[in-house]
Parts: sequence; structure tokens; C-alpha cells
Amino acid sequence: MARSGSRGGRSRKGEEASPPSDSDRIIDAALARITADGWRSLSLAAVAAEAGISILSVYRTFGSKQAILCAFVERIDAVVLAEPPAAEADEHPRDRVFDLLMRRFDALRPYKPVLGALRRELPGDPVTALCLGARLSRSMHLMLDAADIATSGMPGAFAVRLAYAAYLSAMRVWRRDDSPDLAATMAALDIRLRRIERWLRPLRPPPRSGETTAT
Repeated sequence: MARSGSRGGRSRKGEEASPPSDSDRIIDAALARITADGWRSLSLAAVAAEAGISILSVYRTFGSKQAILCAFVERIDAVVLAEPPAAEADEHPRDRVFDLLMRRFDALRPYKPVLGALRRELPGDPVTALCLGARLSRSMHLMLDAADIATSGMPGAFAVRLAYAAYLSAMRVWRRDDSPDLAATMAALDIRLRRIERWLRPLRPPPRSGETTAT
């Protein structure tokens, strides 16, 4: 199994937190309203009231509640990719994918109530489900790119789809996993990534034994 102790970002002592931007306030407000009232009843007016800004500002920033949801996914991408795990000698490509996806589960942990509400309601909103699915597919593309795995051409597109399926499958375990180290989630994700490992081809194959690289 891939290393598990390398997950999570490092805090910067003494660094003052900057005030949240309007977009962050809107995202946080939308997540709060989804947790309290659900997705179907969410409106831009409710988000504006929760965020304490005008509905015009909400509309100009995102334009729809689906756009806010996609911006939340983008926020998680940014957290995961802010400090990608360093490559280690002789590691398998799946190890870096494992680390990145476990960082993703760590980043999502505070939002389990929101994700639970979305899981219950999005099957009745196919338009939003499709939008969110497309955005998550883009996230999986980014995860593989960050892991130096080829994503171009048909083999790369297939690798992205398989990684996406592995992630969603492990997420079903993660929803019930309340352990501090997410051991059950780690085990489930490791199994699923091993099954698709042959499709996770490194972008730059390691040199053959005895082969030197030009500098």
C-alpha cells in the first residue's frame, strides 16, 4: 500500500489568514444552506442572505447554484494540489494516485453532511448530476496529471475513467468510515487502484537498467 503518513498540508505558523473572498463566502454559504435545507430548496437568494451580500453579486460571481457546486469541487482540487506528494524512488504510479485521492478524502471530511444531502437529492436532478459528474471527471484528470500519469489519447482517457470509477467506489466506503486514519477507505482505495494499475502508465517511463539520461 502507498505511504499514508504524507497526506495533508503543512500549517504556516505566524501567517495571518486573509479575509475570505466573495466567491469563498458564497461557496461557504451555499454549503451551509445545503446542509440545513437540502439542495432542491437552495436558491441564489438564500445563498445571498446566508453570505450577507447582494444577490446581484452572487449572480455575477457564479450565475447558478450548479456553478457554485462546481466551484466547491475546484476548491477541493486546489487543496489537494497545493502541495502534491513528492515522488519517491521506485514507487508505483498508483502510489501517487493513492496519495492524491486520500488527500482528497481528507479535504472532504468536514463536508460529509453536505455530500450526504447531495447524494440523496441529486438523483432527482439529472442536469446537476451531469454537471457535477463532468467536473469530477476533470478533477480525476488533474489528479492523474499531478501523478505524472499519461492522460492523452484513448488509453489516457480510459485511465481517467477508471480512476474516476475507483474514486467513487472508495467513496462509498469513505462515507461510513469515521476512523481517524480512514483505514477502511485506504484499504478499499488501494484494492481498486491495484485492479486498474496496468492502465496507470507513467508520463515519463523510468530509464532502463544501465541506461543514462542526457543532461
